[in-house]
Amino acid sequence: MRPVTVSKRIAASREEVFDFVSDLAARPAYSDHYLDDYRLARPNPVGLGAAARFLLKAPFAEEYAELSVSEVDRPRRLVEEIRVGRLGRNRAAAVYEFIPEAGGLTHVELSLLSEPANPIESVKQYLARGWIRRNAAKSLERLRMIFEEPPADPLRRVTIAGWEPAKAPRFGEPPGFDPARPRSN
Repeated sequence: MRPVTVSKRIAASREEVFDFVSDLAARPAYSDHYLDDYRLARPNPVGLGAAARFLLKAPFAEEYAELSVSEVDRPRRLVEEIRVGRLGRNRAAAVYEFIPEAGGLTHVELSLLSEPANPIESVKQYLARGWIRRNAAKSLERLRMIFEEPPADPLRRVTIAGWEPAKAPRFGEPPGFDPARPRSN
């Protein structure tokens, strides 16, 4: 499928915007209008290897998806690999580009590419292009609002169910690791 690209200018430094977008635990704060049942797949929600699972609320085709961060070039670029559908047979990628502009603005560009598994999935993806474009544009607008008009309430974040910091070494994390305080790359 041809890529779907949307962009938005945000009045914040690109480091701030990059750090917020690369934190998968904060994703529901600006994308929960089309993602449901969002949960982290790994204890560390930031950086290379971070992953999450969610239900895409597409019309006529709600499907589970899993995304994982496959490339991090702070503060320029973030690439996420996405597997959608039964057994994750449909592959997709989300590429975020963060470009600094004059006056402290950041130009955020989101490109979504997909590779359908069969001709039926190809037709479904072709018909969903408009839905994908609208929801991606709305999520970037909500991201802009977070930085330019911060809400009074705390932003929505997800955690790992049953996470106990004392058991972090059991999951390969150093003692004292707290997923609510992501570490930088």
